[in-house]
Amino acid sequence: MIEADGMDPVADIETELLLEAIRQRYHYDFRGYSRGSLQRRLERARQHFGCASLSALQDRMLRDAGMFWQLMGYLTIQVSEMFRDPAYFRALREHVVPHLRTFPSLKVWIAGCANGEEFYSLAILFREEGLEDRTLFYCTDINPAALEKAEAGVYDLERVPLFTANHQASGGRTSLSDHYTAGYGRIVFDKSLRRRAVFAEHNLASDEVFSEMQLVSSRNVLIYFDRTLQDRALGLFGDALVRGGFLGLGSKENLRFSRYSDCFADFDPGEKIYRRTAGRRLDQQEADHEAA
Repeated sequence: MIEADGMDPVADIETELLLEAIRQRYHYDFRGYSRGSLQRRLERARQHFGCASLSALQDRMLRDAGMFWQLMGYLTIQVSEMFRDPAYFRALREHVVPHLRTFPSLKVWIAGCANGEEFYSLAILFREEGLEDRTLFYCTDINPAALEKAEAGVYDLERVPLFTANHQASGGRTSLSDHYTAGYGRIVFDKSLRRRAVFAEHNLASDEVFSEMQLVSSRNVLIYFDRTLQDRALGLFGDALVRGGFLGLGSKENLRFSRYSDCFADFDPGEKIYRRTAGRRLDQQEADHEAA
């Protein structure tokens, strides 16, 4: 029965049980994802698989690992484009890169790299700015199928006009076509762009920091998390960044309500770029929060 406020308590229970089943059976934790968006995606999956209810979907998913990996395509968002929001990349190019040049070596974490468009955008930008040879890119995502696509670097040719326009608007110093070959309705990015990239599974809901970074770019990922998981992710980004390192978020994301906000300073607030300050260690903030 749908209640007066439009909520379906049975669907809420089924969703909780399904997410717990995924966590226990496959060790992926989606419990901290924004519930409204997640339920809409699960409903599309239920219809696609022809299940009468989420409980029926859960039953099939528990017994069929192949079905679970198909379900992952609904649970994770893989929509992006090359140089998405070109002003962000122009800000990186014009304002962040001069600071990055002061580091003898660079590590860049692209958290939630999806199908790789963000990585290739940054790899091309760093090549154009002469930083490629001193940079190691960590491209992570929860979805292994997306990581395979990212590492392959193959995209439909019909997307190229948008990619090219975005690259030009970002201040690109070369032609985007210099970096790929085209044929049979697709483009393949030059494999040399991947020679300093590591593609790896990483779950912001459960995994920890794995290196020190000068730049973390995680755009349009936090919007799919609830407040608790947003805080966890921001804590990871803060712990990963060296002091003076940079964090780039999506256009609808910010640090304003995070308990880690005082560990970052506005650098280019219009483009949601922040800088790690010399504030308290984040693990000390965690201790303070728990004590409170």
